[in-house]
Amino acid sequence: MITPAQATEATEALARIDALHTALTHLVLEGGDLGRIADEVARVLDVWVLVTSTDGRERAGTLAEDQRTLLAEAGLFDPTGRFRVERAGPDGVRAGAGEVRSLRIAAGGADLARLVCFRQRGTISSDDVHALERAAAVAALLITREEAVTAVESKYRGDFLRDVFLRRAGDEQYVLEHAQAFGWDLDRPMVVVAAELDPAAASGQDEEPPSSEVRRRWQERFSAAWRMVSRSHDSGVPSVDFSSEVVTLVPVPEGAADEGGALVRQMVEAVAGDRGGGRRPFSVGVSRVVSSLAELPDAYGQARRAVEVGRRVNGGRSTTWFDQLGVHRLIALVPDSGELRRFARDVLRELAEDTSEAADLRETLQVLLDTNFNVAAAARLQFFHYNTMRYRVGKLERILGPVASDPHLRLDVAVALRVLEIAPGG
Repeated sequence: MITPAQATEATEALARIDALHTALTHLVLEGGDLGRIADEVARVLDVWVLVTSTDGRERAGTLAEDQRTLLAEAGLFDPTGRFRVERAGPDGVRAGAGEVRSLRIAAGGADLARLVCFRQRGTISSDDVHALERAAAVAALLITREEAVTAVESKYRGDFLRDVFLRRAGDEQYVLEHAQAFGWDLDRPMVVVAAELDPAAASGQDEEPPSSEVRRRWQERFSAAWRMVSRSHDSGVPSVDFSSEVVTLVPVPEGAADEGGALVRQMVEAVAGDRGGGRRPFSVGVSRVVSSLAELPDAYGQARRAVEVGRRVNGGRSTTWFDQLGVHRLIALVPDSGELRRFARDVLRELAEDTSEAADLRETLQVLLDTNFNVAAAARLQFFHYNTMRYRVGKLERILGPVASDPHLRLDVAVALRVLEIAPGG
């Protein structure tokens, strides 16, 4: 039997939910953003609010530092600042003396974002959850509208940056002014960073190839993560989606290239997070530092080359600087991978075979090359007896020829070993 007091309480709760829904709807119609929605939900329900991406990257919120600390102590933030959405669901999780709940913001079957609610003391009631569900529906309306606008803007910005890379965007002054209209600052030293989601084989994951629709959702999430991280470091950093890759122009302080490298590493770490919340593995290529617009097309080519070669040599989840590629840069320019494999087989002979014995001898050969065929040093590095290493040197020379004494043969062998690292099916 419902008592009058319970009936009154239920009526008041419904009124509060309706009032919140109406207020939020008006906010959206008036051009409000996610920040204002978070503020209104926090005010009406007396809670702390976060709106995040589906994988936990913050988009808006009302959390103060004290509350962030409490949630971090409860293990709900990773070291990069990503909220661990996989740990807080609609059923709630304890955080100190309070409770955290996370609701999906979805529309048309598409997962758009997360609405996170934190009550510092006490629990979140079922009435609060109903109100949050209404708020999530309104937020979905706003996000859908924003994404439609962002898609058009992103294509326009992407087309413009692609034209810059193709040297057909216009003269330098026009490009700088056009970039400023986007909020971009291109008049400073920078590096071009190309980032690509790894295919399943490169990332070491055993999974079926995704459908084009799933792949597109992954790419959109990946691109959004780069934009948010870039914006958090510098609002003038361009970061655009080229459909299969995300390209970001990262500023480098004048005369401090190392700081630019540090910033790239910070951004890569922030985008990757702790790989929770559905984060996909990716690889990154970084160009040399450029100081003028005229150098950007070549820098983009360097970044593309770095990500391609870096993934072949180091596998997925790699970050490769163009200047670190060495001879791999030249090998990667050879379009005929079959010819590369033939070269490796001709030089290395049976050492080019895909067997454990051949791999073991190749490792010894590389150590000998690294030590300039100093048998004693190579033996120490491989924990072999000196006589064992001398035996191996003899076996290698029977296969390859006088590699210890012929500098030209030694160069061919060193290049062939690099070919096996980079040539597909090598």
